[in-house]
Amino acid sequence: MLRLMIALLVSLIGMLLIGPRVLPVLRRLKFGQTIYELGPKAHQVKQGTPTMGGLMFALTTIVATLLLHGTWYGWNDFSLALIAVSLLTMLVGFVDDYIKVVKKRNLGLVWWQKVVAQVVISAAFAWYCYQHPLVGSKIMIPFFNVEWDLGVFYIPLMTAVMIFMVNSANLQDGLDGLLSSVTVVGSTTWALMALFTVLAAVASVSPELSGNYQNLAIFAMALAGGCMGFLRFNHHPAMVFMGDTGSMFIGGAMVGMSMLLRMPIFMILVCFTMLASSMSVIIQRIYFKVTHGKRIFKMSPIHHHFELSGMNENQIVAMYTIVEGVLCLIALLSLPLGI
Repeated sequence: MLRLMIALLVSLIGMLLIGPRVLPVLRRLKFGQTIYELGPKAHQVKQGTPTMGGLMFALTTIVATLLLHGTWYGWNDFSLALIAVSLLTMLVGFVDDYIKVVKKRNLGLVWWQKVVAQVVISAAFAWYCYQHPLVGSKIMIPFFNVEWDLGVFYIPLMTAVMIFMVNSANLQDGLDGLLSSVTVVGSTTWALMALFTVLAAVASVSPELSGNYQNLAIFAMALAGGCMGFLRFNHHPAMVFMGDTGSMFIGGAMVGMSMLLRMPIFMILVCFTMLASSMSVIIQRIYFKVTHGKRIFKMSPIHHHFELSGMNENQIVAMYTIVEGVLCLIALLSLPLGI
């Protein structure tokens, strides 16, 4: 537990130290955000705000994880797997941001380029989990001390889940401090779930599984600390945005932790607000087509609907964080007391 708290503090303090030094560099490089013209009019004042700030908390997360890491387990090490999948998904977001900001192509990567890259990364990570001796094809069911063996369907199903969740995290990054805030709560929850699972089944847990779960918890707390420090610069009015670089790092990390813990179904609770962002977009588009132009929300993702309904950004962020906190508590209470 001590190493977990130190990981959080190292990442938090590291973020607070490098933030004031990196922001001027981003401004000099003119890495400014281009605001979508069809978005809320109030967002136009954010035009030119430095973006790609996700590089900062990605760095502090990885450094803190490596510094506080326990026993190494080679290719089976959960920390290395999480760092790899988070960096790879971040790379897709970084290239997208780079094209938008430096090459001045507002749409970034072509849609099929994103899809191909995400399919390759997601399928590779799903295969890794499927082959891992401590993960495999079984997933835990919330509220019940049972497992569901997906068999050979694990790889395609988890590939689809990972793509969906990474893009859900990207969609949620639409208000100052929103994704950072819910990530602090959600990532802390994954750390607690890893520890509680091991403690509840201490008699039957192998040293390698226990060590890997602790390493995962360290990564989770480092991510929470990095996002907590990032909020110093990302809360409304934001001095920097995380960009697709940061949101896809978070998306890859969150779904990666859930899969290594064999708890992807728990994302319905732990990552509910991310799911709500994607589902609101899907519902909006289906409703628009079915009704030939009518909208069920004033704007999607749904956080923009709340914004156009009169709530300010801080109120929406507070509401999302509270909802996230309550659902994460339910997720902890639903945890099966065994492995």
